Amino acid sequence: MILTNTTEYALRILSFMVKDPTRQYSAKFLIEELKISDKYLRRIMTDLSKAGFIRSIQGRDGGYVFNKNLDEIYLKDIINVTEGLNKHFACVLGFEQCSDKNPCALHETFKHLKNEYLKIFANKNLSNIDFSNINRN
Repeated sequence: MILTNTTEYALRILSFMVKDPTRQYSAKFLIEELKISDKYLRRIMTDLSKAGFIRSIQGRDGGYVFNKNLDEIYLKDIINVTEGLNKHFACVLGFEQCSDKNPCALHETFKHLKNEYLKIFANKNLSNIDFSNINRN
């Protein structure tokens, strides 16, 4: 299970903001610090804002702030907003009819692994992940 680039960038942005969660971050500052294109960052921030994780403050001194407590923002919710969780439930071989009742050749092999990933996504929130050792650039 590999996360999309959009999810990876969303996690980079939020992990950067976690260092000082009460601070307001301008788009320009995030773009410069995280080396993300303006258009891409703004699209991600719009998605995160629509989901209620962050809030956009308009105007010359505007920026982004957390709209929820860090312990209310789970990885599963971020992934669901940026790429959808369905791809993580889907058959690894791409068969639409693959299920526990109609398994493909690799269904049982990957079932446990997929369930473990989803368990991690469901139990980890921004307050219980140690972002201190992440290289920001």
